[in-house]
Amino acid sequence: MTEQQPNTHPPQSGTAGEDRLAPRPLERPAVDPAQAATFGRPHGVDGAFDKLYTPGTTNGRTAPPVDLAPPTPESLAEAFRRPPGTEGVVLERPREAPAGSDGGSEPPLWTETSDPWRDPAAGAVLAGPAEQAEAEDKPGRRPAGALLSLPEVLFGRRVQPKVLALLGVAALLVGAVGGLVGWWIADTGSELTGTATISEAEAAKERPAGSVANIAKRVSPAVVSLEVFKPGGNSGEEGSGVVIDPQGYVLTNEHVISSAVADKAVKITAVFVDGTRTEAKVVGADQKTDLAVVKVSVTNPTVLQIGKSADLQVGDSVIAVGSPLALQNSVTAGIVSALNRPITAGGDNGAPPVTYEAIQTDAAINHGNSGGALVDSTGALVGINSSIRSSGQDGGSIGIGFAIPSDYAIKIAKALIKDGKVAHADIGINASSTVAGSKTMGAQVKNVAPGGPAANAGIKEGDVVTKIGGKLVRDSAELTVAVRAHNVGEVVPVQVVRDGASLVVDVTLASD
Repeated sequence: MTEQQPNTHPPQSGTAGEDRLAPRPLERPAVDPAQAATFGRPHGVDGAFDKLYTPGTTNGRTAPPVDLAPPTPESLAEAFRRPPGTEGVVLERPREAPAGSDGGSEPPLWTETSDPWRDPAAGAVLAGPAEQAEAEDKPGRRPAGALLSLPEVLFGRRVQPKVLALLGVAALLVGAVGGLVGWWIADTGSELTGTATISEAEAAKERPAGSVANIAKRVSPAVVSLEVFKPGGNSGEEGSGVVIDPQGYVLTNEHVISSAVADKAVKITAVFVDGTRTEAKVVGADQKTDLAVVKVSVTNPTVLQIGKSADLQVGDSVIAVGSPLALQNSVTAGIVSALNRPITAGGDNGAPPVTYEAIQTDAAINHGNSGGALVDSTGALVGINSSIRSSGQDGGSIGIGFAIPSDYAIKIAKALIKDGKVAHADIGINASSTVAGSKTMGAQVKNVAPGGPAANAGIKEGDVVTKIGGKLVRDSAELTVAVRAHNVGEVVPVQVVRDGASLVVDVTLASD
């Protein structure tokens, strides 16, 4: 089909008929006669569909005959047509009609004595399956006649019964001897196998009083695992705690249960070493010292004895007990690496950092040990495991762990159990550590709270605090722990350096 070009002529003025252009004539290409003969309509069919007319007049017109199929090839017609003179002859006489019953019908193509399949010249006929004769050797059918006995089958009736019995006895003896030989070979084995003689220790492993195993056995029942989670939540926090009172008071870190303090919907579950699980209620929490107390309802709990952290010496053996990485009741051993180590830790999720004077130990402490027990060689509590120093992203133990001394932790715990909160001593200043290379090492005062203890004592901005009471102050962290070591209302001497001159003032500490 040729492509029609768009009309580019302007419309002519005049009548309505003159405003329109007539369609261009269609181009009809010539049709190939061979294709017309193949794909054209049958002879006598004018439309797309037509009836198959027979010769004659239909609907007022004469329809020519329609050839539905081409004529059969002569070779196939000759091969499959009936032989001449066989019109009306069927392939087989009906089975219900006996031979010769109709008189004029032809005889059957075979009889009992004549089998066309054995005669190459016989014609082929169609019939039903041949009837099988009753066979005497069908599978599963026992043949007729007497059955053979075992001696007849085996020996053809050539062996006497006595000899047959002797043969049976001999077979039993041979089997018994073979079994004995096999048992002996299996028992003795080859030259590389045999019976081992193991030398076992008669006495059990020694666990004297004071051994790590002995201490762990006594301490573990008093250390619990704390699971802090919100019902229906996908995650939670885990830590440790120490039972310090028969009424069920458990001492732990504040950062372990901080989510339960902030959200009352968060639940705390205490898990004991024997698998007992019970709910724990928050008694009180103190963020500034990272200590908290929860209470559980249990009968006759194991209580950890409280030792004196002030009696520790560097090098003393200590044991850490807790649930690191949710591995409940894990025990690690080490020594006291340092004492009175002021550290600043925490400050996660917007919380202010925590500063306290810690016991440093090389006993392995990891996440989840927080709130657990640090005990001495007698099994007495000397610290509450709180934080670690680590390197890399894994945050694992590198042998530098810190614990809050028991003397200070028990003091805070008693205040929380009594009042649910703690009042800390405060000096009323903000300070920062002096820079390296300064002539004076200490905490430099940045601002003084008006009307506070320091202002009333005459301490000014720019002064460097070097000593509080009997404790040296070398940085701002030591200033914080030195002040909190005293009680509210206590008067303590404070040594400061002002313009190169050292002076001591008495400060009456207030409450924070």
